Order: sequence, then C-alpha cells, then structure tokens
Amino acid sequence: MAMPLLSLIVFTPAVGATALMFVRNDDVVRWTALGVTVLDFALCIAMLGGFDTSTHEMQFTEIRRWVPALGITYALGVDGISAPFVFLTALLGWICVLASWVAIDRKVKEFMVSLLAMQALMLGVFCALDLFLFYVFWEAMLIPMYVIIGVWGGDGRIYAAFKFFLYTLAGSLMFLIGVIVLYFHGGETFDIRTLMAQHLPFQVQSWLFFAFLIAFAVKVPMVPVHTWLPDAHVQAPTAGSIILAAVLLKMGAYGFLRFSLPMLPEATVHYSTLMLVLSAVAIVYGGLLALAQDDLKKLVAYSSISHMGLVTLGIFTLNLRGLEGGILQMFNHGVTTGALFLFVGLIYERTHTRSIADYGGLMKAAPVYTAFLALFALSSMALPGTNSFVGELLVLSGAFAANLAVGAAAVLGALLGAAYLLGMYRKVALGPASIGMRFKIRDVNAREIAAILPLAVFVVWIGLYPKPFLEIIDASVKHLLAQVHGKGDAQ
Repeated sequence: MAMPLLSLIVFTPAVGATALMFVRNDDVVRWTALGVTVLDFALCIAMLGGFDTSTHEMQFTEIRRWVPALGITYALGVDGISAPFVFLTALLGWICVLASWVAIDRKVKEFMVSLLAMQALMLGVFCALDLFLFYVFWEAMLIPMYVIIGVWGGDGRIYAAFKFFLYTLAGSLMFLIGVIVLYFHGGETFDIRTLMAQHLPFQVQSWLFFAFLIAFAVKVPMVPVHTWLPDAHVQAPTAGSIILAAVLLKMGAYGFLRFSLPMLPEATVHYSTLMLVLSAVAIVYGGLLALAQDDLKKLVAYSSISHMGLVTLGIFTLNLRGLEGGILQMFNHGVTTGALFLFVGLIYERTHTRSIADYGGLMKAAPVYTAFLALFALSSMALPGTNSFVGELLVLSGAFAANLAVGAAAVLGALLGAAYLLGMYRKVALGPASIGMRFKIRDVNAREIAAILPLAVFVVWIGLYPKPFLEIIDASVKHLLAQVHGKGDAQ
C-alpha cells in the first residue's frame, strides 16, 4: 500500500501524546485522548478490512533503512498471529480513556500522555519485523507502565512499581543477550523473517530457548516468576490493570509465537513437555490462589495466571487445535479479563473497597452492572456460547492429544475457575445485603456502558460465531506448525 498504514497505527498515539503536552485544560485533554484512540481504532479496522486471510505472509509491510552498518531496519508488518492483537490494543485504548474519565482526577494530562505512549509502544511490539526495533519497543513500554503504577496507583504503588520494573527488566536483559547471540549466529541480521529461515545448531537453540523462556515467562507470567503480577494489579489504577491483563501479559506468549517456535524449532519440540508441565502447574496453582482470595482485584489477578497457563499450554501442544486455541484464548483473555478489571474499578469508584465480604445485594442496587458482570464471569469460566468456551475447548482438545495427564490437569483448572467465579458472583451480586443495600450505589452510566458494550459484543460474537476470528489466524498457524515440525523432526 502507498499509505504507511502500520506506521500511522503505531505512531498516532505517540503524536497524540506529544500534542497533549501543550494542553492545559483537563477536559480538553480527556476529549483529545479519546479522539486520538478512536482514530487509531478506526485505522485498525481499516487494516483488518484489507487483511488477506488466505496467506501467511506479512502484510502492510514497510521497510526503511535505519542503521545499515549493523543491518538494522525500520520494518513493520502483520500476519494472522499479530493482527488480532494490534486490533485488541487499539480497542482497549479508548476503553481505558473512558475508564479513566473520572477515576483519574489529578495530573490528568500526564496520565493520558503515559497511556498514549504505552499504546504506541505496545502496537510497535506487535508490528515490528526487525529484532532490534522489536527490542526497543519491548523495553521502552516498561517506562510508561512503571509511571502509571507508581504515580496513580494505590498506597503500595511504589513497592509494586519497583517490583514490576525489576522483574520485567531482568527478563528483558536475558532477552537482550539472546538477541545478540541470535544476531551473530543468524548471519548478522536483525530481520525477523530472515532469522526464521536460519537453521541454528541444537546446542545454540537450546541456550536461546531458555534465555527467551526467562524473558517471556516473566511477561506471561508463568510460575514461579509470577509474584509481581498481583501486586502490580492491585496497586495499578483501573486503566493500568486493564492494559496489564489484556495486552502486556500477551507479550510473553507472543514472544514464544514469534521467536521460540519458528526460530528454535528443534529446541521447542525437545522441551515442549517441560512447557506443558509448567503450563499445567500455572493453571492449577493460579486457580487455587484465586479461590483463596477475599480481595476482588486479587481474585481476578490470580485468575489471569491460570488463564495464561491455558494460553501457553495451547501454544506448546504444537498441534493445530491447541495452537489456534491458545492464540484465540489470548484474544479472549484480553476481552474478558480486561472487562473484569474494568468492573472492579467501577465498583471501587463507588464503594472505595475491594473486599468481597463488603459487597452483597448489588443486583438490586445496580442491576445493569451485575447483569454485565454475570456475562463476563460466565465468559471467564468458559460457559458454552461465550468466547472463552471456543478457545478453551480447542486448547483442551489439543492438550489431550499432546499429553493426557497435562490435559487432565487443565480440566481441573477449568473446574477451579468455575468455583471461584461463581463464588465471587454469589457474594457480590446475590449475597446478603451489605454495601449494596446500606448505601445508594448508582448503576453504570452511558459513558461506562460505552466502555463495556464493545467487550460484551466480542464475548457473544466469538462465542456464537468464531469462524471469522479463526480464519484470520489459520494460515499463519499452519505455516508456523510447518516451520516447527519441518525443522524439529530433523533433529
């Protein structure tokens, strides 16, 4: 295309953030941020409208020389694996602005600048086709999230922000070392597509696999490097929690898909059983931790560990159903868990408590709120007819084909999910009258419904008609599996 669509998608939020620096009025800041994120979302819709689902090739590619001496280029492109997450990031951008409309009442300009900068960097990660450019986006996105947690978070925000930064920075350093090794062993190039075509010795692949594993496991997060997540979620403002759950956690899984599987196929096949076991541990352990929580936000945070375990389980089944289910579940988790964190934020704004014991009778006080909450809770437990059911069914089908014991453990995790989500909803919406009856709690307003409704649409749409979403990823997943097994079986 003559128009650099991906550059527009990536840098529109950055331009918006720059423009906001010169705006003083908070209301103008809010409306400008909303306009920028809606424009970015419209560009992503245009991208999907022109996306060719019949090919695995990178589309809307842009390549410019950047640092020729080192073989570094400014290269962007999307395929069926990355395109859905570019769309998801843009969708959640304007939802986060709406969610922060009232909740953020100090340093509004600085918050919106950080939010837009974060969106630009996350979009850059999903679009980058140059490994060096990918690393720049990957590393830089830690800064605005650190600021969002550290400035606008709760009472323990400084501790949570430092813990988040140190954990993710440690993982990023391992990734940097892996990038350097890959550069020299891959023909001194940072071009991702060229590196996918290289055949590295198994020993090099093994070393790189574990270097990347540390980096990506922290981002997912996988057990035992998950402990930063609950602290970050609990202390982050609502928009920060939505971004963390819906997009940032996907970066680790996306790293496995973009680097570990296609570039290190022999090591991926060799260590796939280890990854399946680690994923099963995360599914069950995260579910048990969520079941024990009395803080609503912590419950959703620990549920993310379990649900992301399902994602990595699907990825490392290394079969079509599991892998497509894992990628679809990445998108579903962004929609559903992002919505649950939005609901936690909405009720916290009204009651200033997150203790589940403090709630009760909310169905009578806020019927629209509790109706939507029921939809997203049912989605999170993968009820048939919701989006998560489709992804989870594919993942479990692939898991049983890959390893019977691991598949059985994943089913246990699904049962735990039903237990803690139904228990939470019973106490919050249907339990004995508490805050919901002793205080007048207003129901969701038009602005809040505007943020909720798109996510609800995707819950039902994917649940009832997943074909368009699976068609987007199908060709790229089949090509990825051909890369893995075509090279992996030769070992």
